[in-house]
Amino acid sequence: MKRILMTLPMVLVLILGAFLYWGLNPDRNPNEIPSPLLGKSVPDFTLAGIDGVDVGGFGSAELSSGGIKLVNVFASWCVPCRAEHGVLIKLAARENVQLYGINYKDKPTDAQQWLAEMGNPYAAVGSDFSGRVGIEWGVSGVPETFIVSPDGVILYHYRGPLVGDTALRDFGEGLRRAREQIGQS
Repeated sequence: MKRILMTLPMVLVLILGAFLYWGLNPDRNPNEIPSPLLGKSVPDFTLAGIDGVDVGGFGSAELSSGGIKLVNVFASWCVPCRAEHGVLIKLAARENVQLYGINYKDKPTDAQQWLAEMGNPYAAVGSDFSGRVGIEWGVSGVPETFIVSPDGVILYHYRGPLVGDTALRDFGEGLRRAREQIGQS
């Protein structure tokens, strides 16, 4: 019995170590975790605009008409959001797509100041101060970007900032596949 009690802590440490190794494995990429909303319609929502921002809010109705749309979840307190912001401005112009912003768990005044400073690439920006809409979209952190079909179906989801060659290549491939899927070149 003493021998079992003496080896029990070592067994527990080995099990804990195995879980840590598995969880911290660099080959595990959280961006590769599929979104449960892929292939489904965008959640039903309406977000109010942010006072002082030159575009209004939006909802699921705006995402269910027209061409391909990008939905970017961002916050002024998010450092990676700042890093990707210039990329989003260029991406929306270069790819000729409408970009919508969900301002996630952010004070409206901070969001307004951030957009005034950084520029506003969004066709519409909605304030999700409570985080409820983010939960419905399956957001696990910011930034996250979704590609939405003309009929409001989520075709692609990218977690993390759109910076660096790998992120831009992966997102570009997602956009290319989305266009193929809807028969748009």
